[in-house]
Amino acid sequence: MPTVSAIIPTHNRARTVLRALHSVYAQRVPVNEVIVIDDGSSDDTVERIRVEFPEVVLICQNQHGVSHARNRGIDAARSEWLAFLDSDDEWLPIKVETQLNAMRDYPTFRIYHSNEIWIRNGRRVNPMDKHKKHSGWIFEHCLPRCAISPSSVLLHRSVIEEFGNFDESLPVCEDYDLWLRLTAVLPVVHITEPLVRKYGGHADQLSHSRWGMDRYRIRSLEKLLAAKTLTAVQVRQALEELTGKINIYLAGARRRQRENEIAIYARKKTFYHGLLESSSLPGVVEAVRTEEVRACV
Repeated sequence: MPTVSAIIPTHNRARTVLRALHSVYAQRVPVNEVIVIDDGSSDDTVERIRVEFPEVVLICQNQHGVSHARNRGIDAARSEWLAFLDSDDEWLPIKVETQLNAMRDYPTFRIYHSNEIWIRNGRRVNPMDKHKKHSGWIFEHCLPRCAISPSSVLLHRSVIEEFGNFDESLPVCEDYDLWLRLTAVLPVVHITEPLVRKYGGHADQLSHSRWGMDRYRIRSLEKLLAAKTLTAVQVRQALEELTGKINIYLAGARRRQRENEIAIYARKKTFYHGLLESSSLPGVVEAVRTEEVRACV
């Protein structure tokens, strides 16, 4: 039987992290270890976990962000397979069992994810068509937005060892960044059955904390282009998405009269639009593999 570690980062979510932990221990097929990384909570998160779940591997750190917390959990995990769970979400009881069954059906894959039940402000809502999940080579679907929920993922630890972990320089969109890097080189298995209950609409969501989230997606796309790992087709797809996101972000910066950002992103717009307008795809590929892209990142 494959071994599985559950990895849960949390910060000031005493109530919801206990709900998340109850869902892990309610699995029909149990995981081998549960790791919670407390990212500098100032509430009673740590005390309540120690009382209610003394068997949990509890790692406490000063606040360094969700990427650092997940990475510490990955480093501490002893299992072959890693299953992430955000502390405001919960697994359905069949989550691990269903993904292990999928592993037997698709044994050559190393990344599995699933559909989710969405709860917003206490009410179930239906995801829009643009949030539809996919199997196989899904890089193109990952370009516009985060197409894989961390709480639904089961992946082999070799994936992280080969292609890197969460980027700790990104305060948000760290999951978008990782899935882009991975789906550029690996196919995934999507399980259509919902295996996660995903909660949203609450004030402490990271996605609600910052204006201009696309600046971090722009950074991820630039890093990806500079890394020289994409095929020619993927380079074109990434450039098209990048220029679109730059246009949107630049319009927002102009509305807010952020002069420094206007100058930076106007330069980026000129550079990347110039690459897209090139008539030679091999020429575009060669251009993004130069130090010019690195200078823009």
